[in-house]
Amino acid sequence: MNAFFAGIEPLFYFCDMPILSAMNITLRFGGPPLLDKVSFDIEQGDRICLVGRNGEGKSTLLKILSGDMEADSGDIVKRSGLKISRMVQEIPAHLEGTVRDVVFSGVGGAAGGHDSGDGHHNAHAEAILGKTGIAADALFDSLSGGQKRRVLFARAVAQDPDLLLLDEPTNHLDIPAIQWLEGIVTRLNCAVLFVSHDRAFVRRTATRIFELDRGRVRSWDFPYDKFVQFRDQALAEEEKANALFDKRLAEEEVWIRKGIQARRTRNEGRVRALIKMREERAARRTRTGSVNMQITEAERSGRLVARLTDVSYAYEGAPLISGLSTEISRGDRIGIVGPNGSGKTTLLRLILGELQPDSGDVRLGSNLQIAYFDQMRTRLREDKSLVENIGDGQAYITLNGVKRHVLSYLQDFLFSAERARGPISALSGGERNRLLLACLFSHPSNVLVLDEPTNDLDMETLDLLAELLAEYKGTVLTVSHDRAFLDSVVTGILAIEEGGNVFEAVGGYSDYEANRKMREKEAARAAEEKSRASQPSGAVRTTPAEAQKKKKRSYNEEREYAALPEKIEKLEAEIAERQTELSKPEVYTNAARIVELQGEIAEREKALERAYERFEELDVLG
Repeated sequence: MNAFFAGIEPLFYFCDMPILSAMNITLRFGGPPLLDKVSFDIEQGDRICLVGRNGEGKSTLLKILSGDMEADSGDIVKRSGLKISRMVQEIPAHLEGTVRDVVFSGVGGAAGGHDSGDGHHNAHAEAILGKTGIAADALFDSLSGGQKRRVLFARAVAQDPDLLLLDEPTNHLDIPAIQWLEGIVTRLNCAVLFVSHDRAFVRRTATRIFELDRGRVRSWDFPYDKFVQFRDQALAEEEKANALFDKRLAEEEVWIRKGIQARRTRNEGRVRALIKMREERAARRTRTGSVNMQITEAERSGRLVARLTDVSYAYEGAPLISGLSTEISRGDRIGIVGPNGSGKTTLLRLILGELQPDSGDVRLGSNLQIAYFDQMRTRLREDKSLVENIGDGQAYITLNGVKRHVLSYLQDFLFSAERARGPISALSGGERNRLLLACLFSHPSNVLVLDEPTNDLDMETLDLLAELLAEYKGTVLTVSHDRAFLDSVVTGILAIEEGGNVFEAVGGYSDYEANRKMREKEAARAAEEKSRASQPSGAVRTTPAEAQKKKKRSYNEEREYAALPEKIEKLEAEIAERQTELSKPEVYTNAARIVELQGEIAEREKALERAYERFEELDVLG
């Protein structure tokens, strides 16, 4: 049993039936159905990521599954007594009480809920409350956005559900909090269905993918990267089949329009087939278009963009930035990372000269034209329409020397003419971010400053944004908690660490994280050596491992210790055997067998890791 649930008895279900089945769920708000006869099964232990473009209806589907919204038609078949809890995407504007009050508020309120006096479920709630790292008596309303999301996640888990629904759980979380979330989600005993655009989080947690596309859900029994590969193949095949269908339809339309002689010999069966083809073509739903972004570039800046010399800045006596010296040159793409509240936006403002340091010097380069994307979206004028935000009253804008109509430009960002003339207040979070990118890219720049640009953007838009930034000839400064985005975009990292110290690393976030772990190991080794050196002369110096050896293995431990090498060898052989089978061509096309093998490999790798850990524990005993 994992450490997270130590002392809590898990509930296991031995049943081949799905815990939940969606059958022909249909929902329409006018126009094409948002959900069009959606059907799927969820099994016990599934960790499923629901993916799809912004506006496809992912959050709506979660609401229907949780019972917070009704579909127009269709059925949700649940296993008897099934408990479902949902973490919503939006943070409530106001919740009364302390962190403990909020977490425990769901313990008796889940479907088929529990009595609040139930010791088992109270212990379960206490366990997840302790894992948040937030003081239980802190007022919920006093917390930051990221802390509130941790508490709301804890409240959903505290209900001890059989099915946990998570809507964008990583939004507003910093990287350590996202990694904390990954660790818990991968160890839960319940099934999990979640919506996320954080590719690194999805890769580490999802065992299956549900793709919501044009009103239908397609189930892929693969982890994320393999899903992308097979989905792209399926879309290519669909496009090819549609092209062949359209060609045949065009030929039939030519035939039906022939002269009198052709009509005399017309085949009525062929006419009926043509009518059916017309209906089929009219009913076809095309995929939501891709955002077509381009960045308007200004003349090149000077080689130097910014030079910081021994810069320090404190807030209310607490150091945010301590003694930072660095230089940013034209063409650099720098990612700024650190925990929430560590001063990432402050560092951006110091670099740009918008904030004066307490000490040290900031020198800016020449000919800088800066475009700024801020995470609070304060640059959007709420009282204006989308068109007015882009055009400032003008019908046309100029992009890289080409004149474009504002409505045409907004269509590149997936805004219809009707939507473009409407108010900003009607936009979703993802649409607001797309609009802000449209505003940003419509102005010439040679320095792009992006503060949390990835929130609420779907994966396809994130991919295009990453490609644009990689090709941009200017300088990019970005704050982001999206590790995959950072790895694909930046060439260097400025990481705000303890005490306001800023560590510079070459490469993406993965390179920085590897460097950080190496430094932590070196620091631990140095501390141990210092501790040994500080022992009195003549004293017997022992390492913690040597001290542990003074203990003796019991009889049962001795038998366990002797059996472990054979157990380890067997597990390694079983893993190698399944990896070999996984690489065979005949298995590659067998989706069910691939999933089965991957599950067996993962199970044995966990067992192997536990066996190694146990062997090391027993090995230090005498």
